[in-house]
Amino acid sequence: MRFPEREITLKDGRTCVLKPTGPEVAAEMIVYMKITAGETEWLLRYPDEVNFTLEGEQDILGKILDDPGHVMMAAIVDGKVAGNASISGIGNKRKILHRCSLAIALYREYWSLGIGRAMIEYLIELAKEIGFSQMDLEVVAENTQAQALYRKCGFIETGRRHNALKFDDGSMHDEILMYRDL
Repeated sequence: MRFPEREITLKDGRTCVLKPTGPEVAAEMIVYMKITAGETEWLLRYPDEVNFTLEGEQDILGKILDDPGHVMMAAIVDGKVAGNASISGIGNKRKILHRCSLAIALYREYWSLGIGRAMIEYLIELAKEIGFSQMDLEVVAENTQAQALYRKCGFIETGRRHNALKFDDGSMHDEILMYRDL
């Protein structure tokens, strides 16, 4: 989905632009996915699982940009992608058309500057415009920093998925299920 850019001021005084993630940043997004996956264990993929080609990523980003029911947002600080967030419908069946799912990640150097909250708040606005009435997310149980952010943004814990994730070291981790009415 195409949407208007929004400028925010970060806690450190810098400016951040929230904008649609288009094919022109495909190469930077591939690097971003690899690095962020290595900076934290809380994301769903490992760096070696990021195996997109430039052309493939450009195609994916172009399709998302033209999809009125899917939003992908980049946070740009000092001309660099600092983070990315998205919402997408849960499915195409009438009983679940009201729900969308949130995903978000930032480079570690941009944590705690207000980007995550600003991205989530803008995605909530856009989700309402699309017609969604509920936003869902899953978060690793041990990721208490993200859970605190989600609570500040109005999300409520609804349950837990036992042993939802198996890390490469063999450890098992629960997922916390959260939602927010829009």
